Amino acid sequence: MITLVLGGARSGKSSFAERLALGESVTYIATADSRDLEMEARIKIHKSRRPASWRTWEGDVASLPEDIAGMEGLLLLDCLTMCLTRLFLSTPESEGDDEGAWMERERDILTIVERIFTSAADSGKRLVVVSNEVGFGLVPPYLLGRRFRDTQGRANQLAASLSDEVALIVAGLPLWLKGGAA
Repeated sequence: MITLVLGGARSGKSSFAERLALGESVTYIATADSRDLEMEARIKIHKSRRPASWRTWEGDVASLPEDIAGMEGLLLLDCLTMCLTRLFLSTPESEGDDEGAWMERERDILTIVERIFTSAADSGKRLVVVSNEVGFGLVPPYLLGRRFRDTQGRANQLAASLSDEVALIVAGLPLWLKGGAA
């Protein structure tokens, strides 16, 4: 069973996903990269909410599909957006405005996303994935921002197609888009 939890900034998507996992043996897949004080503070908040019994995976997101088989319990990936950010930022600067090179890199990123979902399904693991819905905002005025927004939108579409359940969280409340509870 795979559940995708989508939502905007501060919508309550992570808290909702954590509630889905309560009472389970959990491996928390932490994808954020602490690069500044504000992100460090966000990571501390997420850590403080997690039960001490939950295991945490913090590794190279490119190797995540291979690592899934060895993980125990329900897998809670928080979040796909940070995972994409890390993959996105690993793109060589030399690709800059080269649209062909960028399209190939985006395919590589989406292949990793697909492999995360198929690895969980193939291993019989329950997977809950948190991701940002970025399509409701303004069109970014710069190329890198538009590329990221487009890749995130495509990754969310792919993730939703591979999920059994999809919930959109608005103001802390779930709107089930696929499967799920009323």
